[in-house]
Amino acid sequence: MKKPLVGVLGGMGPLATVDFLGKLIEETPAEIDQEHVPVVVWSVPQLPDRQKALDEAGESPLPALIEGIDRLTDAGATRIVVACNTAHAWYDALSARSPVPILHIVDAVVACLKIEVTAPARVGVLATRGTLASGIYQTRLAREGFDGLFNTDEELDALFKPGCYSVKRGEIDAGGRLFERAAAALIDRGATRLILACTEIPIALERIRSRHLPVCIDSNRALAKACVDYWRGATMHSAEKTS
Repeated sequence: MKKPLVGVLGGMGPLATVDFLGKLIEETPAEIDQEHVPVVVWSVPQLPDRQKALDEAGESPLPALIEGIDRLTDAGATRIVVACNTAHAWYDALSARSPVPILHIVDAVVACLKIEVTAPARVGVLATRGTLASGIYQTRLAREGFDGLFNTDEELDALFKPGCYSVKRGEIDAGGRLFERAAAALIDRGATRLILACTEIPIALERIRSRHLPVCIDSNRALAKACVDYWRGATMHSAEKTS
């Protein structure tokens, strides 16, 4: 039986991958090195832009994502996570290819949401147009009885999209200010919690010390918690089998 090993499909973008790894360490209740979650990372930023692909204005990233899955499983990964919300538009195709389970980032987010908020509640989702078009948040939120609120097309074009690409080119403060305005629009419509459904948003909001952070659920941190739960459960099961 393989030892538990988490494979991280990253590079979307590189800063978000580093942020995920940091939060994985923060969420692990470890006292020594050996109690941390073992990971193998495939972070290749050259794969095609996910937002452009879903807008039908760019090449599909699916072949490159599949290559990443293959590399991670070849390295011995027993679970895989994708540190990018928009890339989950291809989750079904990746799961069909992967010989090991892929933890879904939205399932991880909803699990955290249910701990903090009782349904029904109005939940704002800050996400790319591609993520919203895929319906992955709408479906899961509705299933759990939550009312999702989303930015308008105008807000996505004027605030969210330029905020995202600001972070990608290293203008993190500028991105944070744009994301904060997009968040404020959802709160003004009645959102009591905000889901940061793009792994680059928390980096920017934390940089500017956004006033909205106390009501935010960070998808990167939620995914990190899911990895810790998997690792601790698998480790405990392995110890029981050898005792």
